Amino acid sequence: MAVTTTPPPRGDTSPQPDDAGAAVRAASTGRVASKVFAGLSTGAGLLILVTLAAVALFLVVRAWPALTASSEELAEISWFQGGSMAEYVGPLIFGTLLASVLALALAVPVSIGIALFISHYAPRRLAQGLGYLIDLLAAIPSVVYGLWGALWLIGRLDPVFMWLSSNLGFIPLFAEYQAPAKNIMSASVVLAVMILPIITAVSREVFLQTPRLHEEASLALGATRWEMVRQAVLPFGRSGVISASMLGLGRALGETMAVLMVISPGLLFSFFLLKPGQHQTIAANIASKFPEASGLSVSALIATGLALFVITFVVNFAARWIIARRAEFSGAN
Repeated sequence: MAVTTTPPPRGDTSPQPDDAGAAVRAASTGRVASKVFAGLSTGAGLLILVTLAAVALFLVVRAWPALTASSEELAEISWFQGGSMAEYVGPLIFGTLLASVLALALAVPVSIGIALFISHYAPRRLAQGLGYLIDLLAAIPSVVYGLWGALWLIGRLDPVFMWLSSNLGFIPLFAEYQAPAKNIMSASVVLAVMILPIITAVSREVFLQTPRLHEEASLALGATRWEMVRQAVLPFGRSGVISASMLGLGRALGETMAVLMVISPGLLFSFFLLKPGQHQTIAANIASKFPEASGLSVSALIATGLALFVITFVVNFAARWIIARRAEFSGAN
């Protein structure tokens, strides 16, 4: 006896048994994929925290012998200067912060100007070419920047620094210049060129995210293009520019080879920007002293690295605090 099945009436969209099973399997697969993704994301976040804690623990453990050593023990290190680790690290911290702040002061205005030109002034084809060029600058190794600074830039800065010292020498910042220009100012110029692509690229992307309606509303009220940028673009991208500046500052704080190849080192608390033999950064000092270090001297260098680690943390927390205070201008809002 043949069994016939009645097809569902036309227009009936209720799931059939096979369709219902497929829907259940798809939902189950989606839940599994969601749990796997959540687990991987959580694991990645925890891995970062564990790695950071491991680095901090390593620095503290390896630096502890130098931090607890007596003045007599530290004096046995041939290149050690000062009666304690605090006296030795102090000028290095000062030189690191001074070079980074000067580099940031030179790079940020130029970066903002380039980013605004690419995002709101340049023709599309020119803007794309400039954007690619800026991104390529970020890929140049730091040792190449150091060679460029030592072999080409110093000679070009010498007449500029000579003029500054001759005409503005009554200001301590520009007094007592001595050629060649292997001073903290030359190192800051090299650092500024190095961090310029990072700040420019991030600022450009933030400026491009400005709501089109904000710009059009400003122009509709009779604002010029610069007034529109000042009223709509810059307030919207302020937190992004701060974040970009902190990224650049992070690279400037930890830069090693470029500074080592340009600066004439010294361990002084000095504001003579054009005088050689006054300053040194933590990273460059570690790179220059580490090949001949052993025993307690290695611990002393790691202690200076611990100081740089703490400085980086403080800078990042300060940046987050500034961005939180400017939340009303954030692009996310």
